Amino acid sequence: PQEIVSGESEEESNGVNLMEFSDEILLHILSYVPCTDLVLNVRRTCRKLATLCLDKSLTHTVLLQKDYKVNKDKVKQLMRDIGKEIYQLNMAGCYWLPSSTIDHVTRCKNLVKLNLSGCHVTSLRLSKMLSTLQHLRSLAIDVNPGFDASQLSSECKATLSRVLELKQTLYTPSYGVVPCCTSLEKLLLYFEILDRSREGFMLSGQLMVGESNVPHYQNLRVFYARLAPGYVNQEVVRLYLAVLSDRTPENLHAFLISAPGSFAETGATKNLLDSMARNVRLDALQLPKAWINGSGLLQHLKFNNPFYFSFSRCTLSGGHLIQRVINGGKDLKSLTSLNLSGCVHCLAPESLFRKAEDDIDSSILENLVVSCCNLRHLNLSAAHHHSSESIGSHLCQLLSRLKHLLSLALPVCSITDVAANVEKPHTASNLVPQTFGRKVRIGIQTYPRNLADQANQKIESSVFWSLMGSLRFLETLEVIGSSFSSAMPRNEPAIRNSLPPCVRAQSVGDSEVAAISQLTYLQSLTLAQLPNILTGSGLINIGLQCQHLRTLSLANLGMMGKVVYMSALMDMLKHCKCLRDLRLEQPYFCAGAQFFQALSHCSSLQRLCIVSRSGTLQSDAVMSFMANCLEVIMCHMFMGESLTVCKNLQQSIVRSFQADRPALNVVIFPLLHEDLTEVIRDVPMRHLDEITLFKSRVAEEPPNLWW
Repeated sequence: PQEIVSGESEEESNGVNLMEFSDEILLHILSYVPCTDLVLNVRRTCRKLATLCLDKSLTHTVLLQKDYKVNKDKVKQLMRDIGKEIYQLNMAGCYWLPSSTIDHVTRCKNLVKLNLSGCHVTSLRLSKMLSTLQHLRSLAIDVNPGFDASQLSSECKATLSRVLELKQTLYTPSYGVVPCCTSLEKLLLYFEILDRSREGFMLSGQLMVGESNVPHYQNLRVFYARLAPGYVNQEVVRLYLAVLSDRTPENLHAFLISAPGSFAETGATKNLLDSMARNVRLDALQLPKAWINGSGLLQHLKFNNPFYFSFSRCTLSGGHLIQRVINGGKDLKSLTSLNLSGCVHCLAPESLFRKAEDDIDSSILENLVVSCCNLRHLNLSAAHHHSSESIGSHLCQLLSRLKHLLSLALPVCSITDVAANVEKPHTASNLVPQTFGRKVRIGIQTYPRNLADQANQKIESSVFWSLMGSLRFLETLEVIGSSFSSAMPRNEPAIRNSLPPCVRAQSVGDSEVAAISQLTYLQSLTLAQLPNILTGSGLINIGLQCQHLRTLSLANLGMMGKVVYMSALMDMLKHCKCLRDLRLEQPYFCAGAQFFQALSHCSSLQRLCIVSRSGTLQSDAVMSFMANCLEVIMCHMFMGESLTVCKNLQQSIVRSFQADRPALNVVIFPLLHEDLTEVIRDVPMRHLDEITLFKSRVAEEPPNLWW
């Protein structure tokens, strides 16, 4: 025993004391700790940490946007202790904080950047706060029903006149504070206005006409507008654009409008585009598809050193893409982000007589890869990009040259080996050996779960395996079926029937999923409509190898009548210690005790969303899961259960856990219920946009659009 004690004391004496590290190393370590913990807890432990925790490098920028444990009292104490030291404050998406919390921001007299998107702010509170922030240059706010610009004081308007960057999310037809921002250089507008009020009245964008002030765009460098579905959003954005069409800012270098569906071009918008073609050189461009399709606009627009292009859902052909955008192979090393999602003909020389399922012209993609060799974000989803069996290189082989890629979105049919296209898809009928003799049991083949065993089964020779091996630093990957559509679209009833997968995609399954496990630094993964998933064995490999995985979205894998990958998914989840967001969309999904027991291993999980037509859940298992996983603050389940079962479970979760989790947001509701859209409108935009609604997010916006 004495030897053991002496050995322990010797080891203890040779140990390293954290406080012996240099200040530089300690500051780097402390930079990973939430600011609220630093100021309210860590700095009270010893004198050295008390000094370091108040270092300017740690208090200059305070990020509360995903600090789900922060409450009003913590914010109040934080502002009281270090308010004067804060120059940048991000409270985006803090929907759970009462509006009175904003009053404490007035202590931050030196604020230069402030993000309040998703926070409850009235006109009067905004006026009082901004009146004290004379150094403010960057602001993000929401404009909700009831906003009244006439309540803004002269001191508030003086502050707004000095603001250079404004991000404004509109939930009601209004100019918001834009007319007061006379020095704007960057304007970001998010239109989330519903066509009907809660009372059922039709809304109109013409409500804005009576406002006396108009926007000032003379210094504008960046204009960005993202529209949610609905005609009112289109009406309102046209009023914002009307001023631009009169006089195009000379320094405009980024012009981006993201609009779903049909957004027709008008005389005013045509004049605006003609003026842009004559007077400006752009670095970033995104336009509604109707503004590009069939027009010669791209031929006349001039570009400087472009870093972002989005031609999402346009009928732009590969020939036009090369000639008008890449300028016949012009060096475009400056381009870092390219969105060609839904651009079905972008890899074909022309689109006039071409079917969407025809083979691509690999020379167009090769030209693109050579010219844009520094691409970091590329989206090719929502299209049939079929490589030719005999001509040119495979799409995966060409993309493997883009060594700088950080995020990539591909259609499922684009990753299959050309040789496999002539084979019949794997089904139960053609798995039976064509021999005579004793009877053979028909069933699902057993697939090995070990990565080494799978490697022996042809996957290392596949083009997709090689692609994954060459993109070692990829952080985000989406592989989505070209005909996939979520069962829960925006502002509409749930979709009851989905389109069948592309024929070329029929062979994509477990081995391709296993290939993804080579991505050691993968942080976000989306897999949707992979028809040949038989066991989901590849998911286990991903769980073991991709230890940085934080976001996982799986939808419609394998056969639709049964969740064939459930066992593999549960094994995978046991290894996902860093997973924070999980979204599952699968018919007949059973969210039972075994599933939630496996999910409880994900100790970092914060948000869970399950969408399942005819799916079932066990209320006791959900409650036990919520009790075990203390970090979970969002639980959304849209299943096949009755309204009574859903409401009772939702109320039980809120009643049991809301007090300890201020940010808790729970929505449990029948997927096919007629009131689903009314329920969805109350979901905080942060959750709705980031996880609840399915969409491709690669190159959705320019990189670093907002801090």
